[in-house]
Amino acid sequence: MNRLASLLLLAGVTISSVAVAQTKLIEKVTKSGDEVVIPYEKYLMDNGLTLVIHEDHSDPIVKVDVTYHVGSAREEIGKSGFAHFFEHMMFQGTDHVADEEHFKIVTEAGGTLNGTTNNDRTNYFETLPSNQLETALWLEADRMGFLLDAVTQEKFEVQRETVKNERGQRVDNAPYGRIFEMLGKNLYPYGHPYSWPTIGYLEDLNSVDVNDLKNFFLRWYGPNNAVITVGGDVNPQDVIKLVEKYFGNIPRGPEVKNMAKKPATLDKDRYVHYVDNNIRFPALLLSYPTVEENHPDAAALGCLAEIIGQGKNSFFYKRFVKTQKAIQSSIFNNNSELSGEIIMFVLPFPGQSLSDFENEIKEALVDFEKSGITQEAIDRFKAQYEANTINGLASVDGKVAQLAHYQTFTGNPNYIKKELEAYRAVTMADVKRVYETYIKNKPAVILSVVPEGQEGIVAKASNYEINKKTEGLRKVNYDGLVYNKPKDTFDRSKRPASGTNPVVKVPEYYTKTLKNGLKVIGTQMTETPTTALQIRIEGGHRAEASMADKAGVASLMAAMMNEGTKNFSAEELSNALDLLGSSVSVGSNNSEVIVYVQTLTKNLDATLKIVEEVMLKPAFADEDFDRLKKQQIENISAGAKQPAAIADKVFGKLLYGDDIYATPSEGTVETVTNITLADVKAFYAKYFSPKMATAVVVSSNSEKSVMAKLSFLNSWSGEKVELAPLAKIELPAKTKVYLVDKPNAPQSEIRIGYLTDLPYDATGEYFKTNLMNYTMGGMFNSRINLNLREDKGYTYGARSGFSSGTLPGPFQASAGVRADATAESVVEFMREMTTFRTQGITTDEVAFLKKSIGQRDALKYETPSQKAGFLNQIVKYDLDKNFVKNQQKILAGISKREIDELAKKYVKTDNMYIVVVGDAASNKEKLTDLGYDLVMVDTNGEVIN
Repeated sequence: MNRLASLLLLAGVTISSVAVAQTKLIEKVTKSGDEVVIPYEKYLMDNGLTLVIHEDHSDPIVKVDVTYHVGSAREEIGKSGFAHFFEHMMFQGTDHVADEEHFKIVTEAGGTLNGTTNNDRTNYFETLPSNQLETALWLEADRMGFLLDAVTQEKFEVQRETVKNERGQRVDNAPYGRIFEMLGKNLYPYGHPYSWPTIGYLEDLNSVDVNDLKNFFLRWYGPNNAVITVGGDVNPQDVIKLVEKYFGNIPRGPEVKNMAKKPATLDKDRYVHYVDNNIRFPALLLSYPTVEENHPDAAALGCLAEIIGQGKNSFFYKRFVKTQKAIQSSIFNNNSELSGEIIMFVLPFPGQSLSDFENEIKEALVDFEKSGITQEAIDRFKAQYEANTINGLASVDGKVAQLAHYQTFTGNPNYIKKELEAYRAVTMADVKRVYETYIKNKPAVILSVVPEGQEGIVAKASNYEINKKTEGLRKVNYDGLVYNKPKDTFDRSKRPASGTNPVVKVPEYYTKTLKNGLKVIGTQMTETPTTALQIRIEGGHRAEASMADKAGVASLMAAMMNEGTKNFSAEELSNALDLLGSSVSVGSNNSEVIVYVQTLTKNLDATLKIVEEVMLKPAFADEDFDRLKKQQIENISAGAKQPAAIADKVFGKLLYGDDIYATPSEGTVETVTNITLADVKAFYAKYFSPKMATAVVVSSNSEKSVMAKLSFLNSWSGEKVELAPLAKIELPAKTKVYLVDKPNAPQSEIRIGYLTDLPYDATGEYFKTNLMNYTMGGMFNSRINLNLREDKGYTYGARSGFSSGTLPGPFQASAGVRADATAESVVEFMREMTTFRTQGITTDEVAFLKKSIGQRDALKYETPSQKAGFLNQIVKYDLDKNFVKNQQKILAGISKREIDELAKKYVKTDNMYIVVVGDAASNKEKLTDLGYDLVMVDTNGEVIN
C-alpha cells in the first residue's frame, strides 16, 4: 500500500482500487447516519484534471460542472473583464460545435446550462436528463481543448457588445449598481486583484483585441487548473470512462499556483461618493477590511455580521428601521479567496444627512459593545447556518456546486464537515475578539451614494484619491504560450448518442379537505430532513377591485403579518424562528396572499406553533402600521426612478385600463396614503379565509404525521368571497409607441404586447400558445434573443411569452437595450414577431421544440420548491392527475400547421402597445420615424401634452 493510501485510511476514508487507466482514485467518502456530508469519489488524471463524482439516483438527472480556478483576480490592470468575457465566449462554438449550438444542444436535450464568474473562479455547468451525460461531457471537453480556432474577430466583437449590455443592465442602469465597484477600487490598493469589478471596465473592453483574449485562455484554462464535478443519476465507472475519453488527451496548461493572500489595510477613513440618478434613497456604506475565506476568524465574523445587522433582532434593525430612520439596513460579511470585508449598509429616508447617519452607525456600534453578546444570539446564528447548509443540499445542483467549490479552494471536497465544525464552535469570546480586531475604532471606506442634485448630503467630501502608480504591479507572463490540440483516436465531430430515456416519475401526492374548507395537497420527500409548507389564499391584489382607491392594502396586510402577534413581538418571533433554523413569512401578489414556511422536520412542531400565531393572531399594531405604510409609500416613490419598474408600471396601465390590475399590486402613493389600519383589519377579516385557501406540503414526514400536525388549521374560520371578474378590455386599434423620458439613461427598457383573452389552461389553447412562443421568444436560442443579443449585440437578453392565471394575462416581449440601439431594437422585435406570424415555424424548429420540451420533465420535480410548485398547480387549477401525460400527448401531436395558426391568431403585431423608457432627446425622433404614432407619457403612464 502506498503512503497516500495509508494516510487516507488513517483519516477514515474508504478506498477502492486505484487501477484506472489514466485516472487515479484519490479518495472515496461515504455517508453514515445523519451526518451532514456529500458522498463522493475523487480522481486525478495524468493531465492534472481533478474529477469529483457524486452518485445520487433519487431523480433521473445529472449535473456536470467544470470550474476553472481563474476569475477576475488573475487579470491585470488595463485588461479587466477577461474571465467574465470568456464566460460569454465559451458558448460561441468550438471546432466541433457550431456557433450558438451549445445552448441549442443542451436545450434540445431537455436541459439547462449557464456559466458564472467571480473574483476567484469561473464555472460552466449543465443539468440534464441522466441519459444525456455523454453529451454534456463532450461539450465541456470541446471547449476546454478545441475552443480558440473558433474565437473569431466577428464573434469577439458581438460578445464585447453583449458584455457592455450586461454591464449597462446590471451596473450602470441599475439602482446602486456601482457600489461594489466603488468599494473595491477604494478599499484595495491600485493593482490589487480585487480592485476592479469582475465584469470589467468599458475602457478595458474597448481597448483589447481577440489575441489578448486568446492568450488569457491559454494561460489559465488548462485541465490542470480545473475541476470537473459530475453528480446525479450516474455510475461512477461510466463517468470515469467518458471523462477519460473526452478529457484525457487534452494537454496540460502552464502550471498555476495559488495566489498569495492579500488582505486590505487602511491607515484612516476613506470618504468617497458618487451620484446615481436611478435612486430615491441615499445610501451609506462602511467597508472594513477583514480576512479571506476559511480563515480561522471567518465564522465568527459571519456571526458578528448577523448579530449587528441581520434580522429583526439585530442592532441595526432596532436602531434604524424600527425607529423609521431608515427604510433598510444590513451588514454583509464577504470572505473571498484572497481577502474579505464586512460591509455595513443603510438606506435612510430622504431628507437626512449621511454625515448624521455615519454618527448614528458609530453610536449603534458603541451600544452594541455596551450590551454585549448573548449566547442566545450565538445559538440563533448557528441554527440558521446549519439549516441553510442542509437546505442547500436538497438538489443535485446544490451538492455539485458545493463539491466543486470546496475542491477548487481547499483541495478537499469534504470540507463541508470542517466548515460546519468551525461554525458550530464559535463562542461569545470569538465574536467579541473579531469585533475588536476588525471593527472597533478601525478605519473604513465610507461610501455615500446620493440621488442626482443631492451631492450636499454626502457623509464627508471625498478625501481619498487612488494612487495609480504602475511600479511593482503584477504582470502576467504570456510569452511562449502554444495552442496544442488533443490528438484523438475517435471522431469528436460526432455528437454522442443519447442513452435510454430515463423514466420520469411525477410525484405521488395526497389530498385532503379540512372541515373549514381548506384544501391540502402534499407529498413525502425523504432526501433531506426538511419540510416546506405554502398556504395560498386566493385574492391578493385582485380582491382590491372594490376598493381601488386603497390599492395596496393586501400588500400592506401581508407586511404587517410579518410583524408581531397578539402574544409575541416581532423580535420574539424572529428570535424563536432563528433558534429553530426556520423561516415563516407572508407575501402578497396579484392574485394571492401566501404564507411560506421552511423548517428542519425535527423542528416542525415548534415552527407550526409560530405559524398559528402569525396566521390567526396578528397584532396589527398602530406603530407597525405607521412604519410599514411609510415604507410602502417610499418604495413606490423609489420605483419611479428605476427604468425597469417604470416600464412595467406603464405597460400594466395600458394593458388593463380601468381594471384593478392597471394599478401595481403595491399600490400608488395616493392609494396607500388613503389606507387606514381599519382597512387592513377589514381586509384580513374578509379575505384571509380557509374557504379561499389551499395548503401545499412537501415533507420528509408521512401523510399521517403531517395531517396530524396541521390540525391547528381547523380553528381557522372565514367565508367564501366572490372576486371581481376582469374588466372588459379592448385591444388597441393599432400599434403605438409610448415613450417615457429617462434623461441620459445608458439603456432603454422596452415592453411590447397586449392583453390576451386566455386564462391558464394546462391542456388547452393557453398551453399550446406557450409551445408556439418557445421558438419565437421562449428560450435562449429563440429567434428574438439570437437576433437582438447574438446577431446585433443590442441587449444582454430579449424574450417573449404568455403569462396567465385564473384570469387572462398578457403576451409580452421585453428587453433592456443599448440606448443608441433603442429604435433599432423595436424594429427587430417587430420584425421577428411579424415574420413568425406571417411565415410560421419551420419543420426543423417543430422537431427541436418537441425534443426539448419533451425531455425536460426529468428536471421538473427534484427539489421541495419544484414539487410544491407542481402540487400548487394541480390544486389551484383543479387539474386531472394525468395532466402531465396529456400535455406530453399534445406536444407529440402538435403540427407545424397548428403552430402557424396559433401564431396568426395570437401574435397580434398590429394591435400592440410598445413602451419605451429611455432618453427622449436621443430617441424620440428615431422612434417617430418608425411609422407608429408616438405618445409621450410620464412615469405613471399619464399622457404629456
